[in-house]
Amino acid sequence: MIERKFVNQNIKEFEIKEYIRNNLSRVGLSDVKLQRTPLGEKIVISTSRPGLVVGRSGTNITKLTQELKQAFKLENPQIEIEEVMNIGLDPNIIAEMIANSLEKFGIARFKGIGHKAMSDIMRAGAFGVEILIGGKVPSTRAKTWRFYQGYLKKCGDVAVSNIKVAYASAQLKSGTIGVKVSIMTPDTVLPDRMKIFKEEESAVKIEEVKDEAVKKEMKEKVKEIEGKKSGLPVEEKKQEKKPAGKAPGRKTDAKSAQQRKKQADSPKEEGDADAIEHPTQSESEQ
Repeated sequence: MIERKFVNQNIKEFEIKEYIRNNLSRVGLSDVKLQRTPLGEKIVISTSRPGLVVGRSGTNITKLTQELKQAFKLENPQIEIEEVMNIGLDPNIIAEMIANSLEKFGIARFKGIGHKAMSDIMRAGAFGVEILIGGKVPSTRAKTWRFYQGYLKKCGDVAVSNIKVAYASAQLKSGTIGVKVSIMTPDTVLPDRMKIFKEEESAVKIEEVKDEAVKKEMKEKVKEIEGKKSGLPVEEKKQEKKPAGKAPGRKTDAKSAQQRKKQADSPKEEGDADAIEHPTQSESEQ
């Protein structure tokens, strides 16, 4: 079945990663990624000490590739090395450093080792950190010591997906000492933190123009712009408006007045003409 094929593939990837972690000890190993390419399997190793992984003239890498070919039957494994820039935010490297320090200096200095690692993580910019050291520390009875600082989520989706956790172990005479490091990185987005955007105030201020000369210039410019829009200059536009509105009315008034005078004078003239042509009876009798 196809499901079984995917399960076997993931099991093989896990075994390869564990094999590399066990062989590359004390080199600041952070993560191992396996990518499948057309040329073969590509293995990306992230570490804080790439020189120790490569070895002198590449002896360590060539040895590791040969072992991977034989142990896991890989055709053409290609190993690529990446350097971790910010060591303080990587829990795998910090846990390995604590375990190595406990093996080197013993149980007596476990508090100083824990506080130093905690301060290094907070100095790197983390929101919060928690370090647990458990085992026969410092007495014969097993106990867990907790070192914590800052803000660290313990429940919810943030605690599951955004908190980086790593484990390591130190082999001492008294027994095995376990180390757990939890780091809340600065790029964690918390759901209860809200960002309020403020409205930007307009920086434009309206100033009153007090000079009369400036006001006149502004008015003239406005008139010129209006004249350009209409297609005629402002002065010619005014001159054309005067005869168009007032002259026709005056002419009609003058004509009507002359006609009225003629109508009023015409009956008088006709009456005088009749009087001249037809004299009265008294004048004829005389």
